[in-house]
Amino acid sequence: MAEDSDRRKYHRIATDQVISFAEVDHADRLAVSRNLSSGGIRFEAVGCEINLGDVLRVTFNLGDQTVVATGRVMWATDTDPITTDVGLEFHDIDPIALTLLEEALLETETEF
Repeated sequence: MAEDSDRRKYHRIATDQVISFAEVDHADRLAVSRNLSSGGIRFEAVGCEINLGDVLRVTFNLGDQTVVATGRVMWATDTDPITTDVGLEFHDIDPIALTLLEEALLETETEF
């Protein structure tokens, strides 16, 4: 049986950084990112409701650059009564940040 990573559209980098997210035009909340790809980000949010199809703005660090991107929630799974695991597909990300992200992904691929 193929591993999940074999079926994925984008290579991912495992992360464990505090990020911020919010519905567009709302106040930021904090979350913890779990992985990152050029197509999106997976993060865990605590104490809030996130629904399939929500449009969110996320802010995270890539090296020494702060990246702000917007995207749509493709899946959201409650992992316990207060924690939601979220998969966000990027729809708008700065092209320079996307290039840096793709370079970081290539670096991690060559390490294996």
